Amino acid sequence: MTAAEQAKTTARRILENCMANGLSADVAIARLAVYLTTGINAAELAKIALDMRANASHRRDWLDEVAVLLSRKIDTFDELRTTAASVLHNRLVGETREMTITRLAIGFDQAADISAVASVQLSSLGDEEKLSAATAEITSWLERQDFTGAGKTILDVGCGIGRFERALHARAKHIVGIDISAKMLAIARRRCAGLTNVEFRHTSGLDLDEFTDAGLDGVLAVDSFPYLVLAGVAERHFSEVARVLRPGGMAAILNYSYRVPSGVDSSDIRGLAGAFGMDVVIDGEMPFRRWDGTAFLVRRIGGT
Repeated sequence: MTAAEQAKTTARRILENCMANGLSADVAIARLAVYLTTGINAAELAKIALDMRANASHRRDWLDEVAVLLSRKIDTFDELRTTAASVLHNRLVGETREMTITRLAIGFDQAADISAVASVQLSSLGDEEKLSAATAEITSWLERQDFTGAGKTILDVGCGIGRFERALHARAKHIVGIDISAKMLAIARRRCAGLTNVEFRHTSGLDLDEFTDAGLDGVLAVDSFPYLVLAGVAERHFSEVARVLRPGGMAAILNYSYRVPSGVDSSDIRGLAGAFGMDVVIDGEMPFRRWDGTAFLVRRIGGT
């Protein structure tokens, strides 16, 4: 099989998987960008989606949507691929935790330079409106879980360009966003300028040592734990989350890792929660329509 034939086969498998799991067309295009780094362009992928309609009559509209988006975003698709490729999702042989985090920080800086919006959610397709809609959907979910509140202090681990600080600032007393990427933090500060209850800090990515015991009501981690897992510091961060939360405080971990099968994450979360005095409230649900994140909600034991 030639490289071009292999790319087409991979594209069909990705689209079939997305259809089978009820994922959005935006998510499908993001996955194509991640897994098809070369050898096929957006126009060719659009044609594959259209050709697949003959054997998927029940999802013709979805395949049409994929094809239309690809056709309209030919240049954007290449930008998405470059953004995704900026961050290597493997740990290199002989790499220490510190080395992995440094490399990830450089990668996120590069991704932010290419597309600030796509760097924090590839399925936004680099579109500010799509990112805002996905952020609003997640924010609404957090409100329904009683995660937010006018008197609450919230830590956002891996805050990126500050989208949740901007979305949640009116629903919290104080929000601190931390990230390893200096360029993302610079963008976040510009986007949140004038929000007096929001602050951003550059972090080592190794721990939460700068935060006091039981000083927070909530910890938010959207798509950041996969990189902590990659760097080998996820367990340390989980223990730190338990330490910095007040009794009854909650941590929303949206995506724990990118491992397959996803049941591995549920097992890890349950084990870590038990070890560090926390209850699992939501265990691996996929409640979002605009983003394919897996949601975990854990609560520190105690409080009311």
